[in-house]
Amino acid sequence: MVGRGELTDRAWAAIEPLLPVSGRGRRWRDHRQVINAILWKLRTGAPWRDLPERYGPWKTAHERLRTWTADGTWQRILDRVIVKDDSVGELEWIVSVDSSVVRAHQHAAGARKKGDAPPGSRPSPSTGKASAGPGAD
Repeated sequence: MVGRGELTDRAWAAIEPLLPVSGRGRRWRDHRQVINAILWKLRTGAPWRDLPERYGPWKTAHERLRTWTADGTWQRILDRVIVKDDSVGELEWIVSVDSSVVRAHQHAAGARKKGDAPPGSRPSPSTGKASAGPGAD
């Protein structure tokens, strides 16, 4: 039985050939279990340390994602899944944007524009131009 948000047999069959085989050292933890761990993390946004035990050690999933991101494996997986599923209308796009991933433009963040008066100065009632502020003579 496949849990919510986990790889189906069909999805696994599509991406399994893209995954590296363990070459040196000891055998890797099951790729499918690790990918399900990564998907859980990405879906929930929870910290890695909160990964449920059924996915194995959080450090394994975290390190595998780092390795696969660095060597291009993760991008190949995403490219295969997104192109294939989107072309047959089976992909549901969920976009989440918040301030942790989107930076505001400097003008939106309250930065002074070139030519603006310094903070604390006020326009003169007679000229409309900014004065130097209180106590500046």
